[in-house]
Amino acid sequence: MQRGPPMLHGSCLCGNIRYEIRGDPGPAYYCHCSRCRKAGGSAFASNAVVAAQDFVIVSGQDSLKTFSTKEGVHRDFCGNCGSPLISRRDALPDMVRVRMGTIDTPLQQGPGAHIYVASKADWHAIHDTLPQYPERPPAIGKR
Repeated sequence: MQRGPPMLHGSCLCGNIRYEIRGDPGPAYYCHCSRCRKAGGSAFASNAVVAAQDFVIVSGQDSLKTFSTKEGVHRDFCGNCGSPLISRRDALPDMVRVRMGTIDTPLQQGPGAHIYVASKADWHAIHDTLPQYPERPPAIGKR
């Protein structure tokens, strides 16, 4: 009998919102763009690309809040504790970017690249050997 992809579980800081990723996550990366820095309050965000159909809120839907930009980017977060959970783009409706820090299931592999390093925080230095891209490379987000 063949098994499907492992299911990943995640939640916000207060635990009110719980979600499942019911498929393999796609590429993961560290995003250094100014929007990710503002949304997370840190030097970068750790994101995994997931098929939108595979990301399912299993409890706490009523606590989910969304901030939307005029460019069609939507950031979903917990209205109780403020944890950022996912971001979505109108231009790429078949995928979401999950904030990896909210995934509760242990992961075997972390992000594989740094993106938007041309706009990274001046006070942060990258010390690993992962590939660095000044913007978003074509392969990320085109799932």
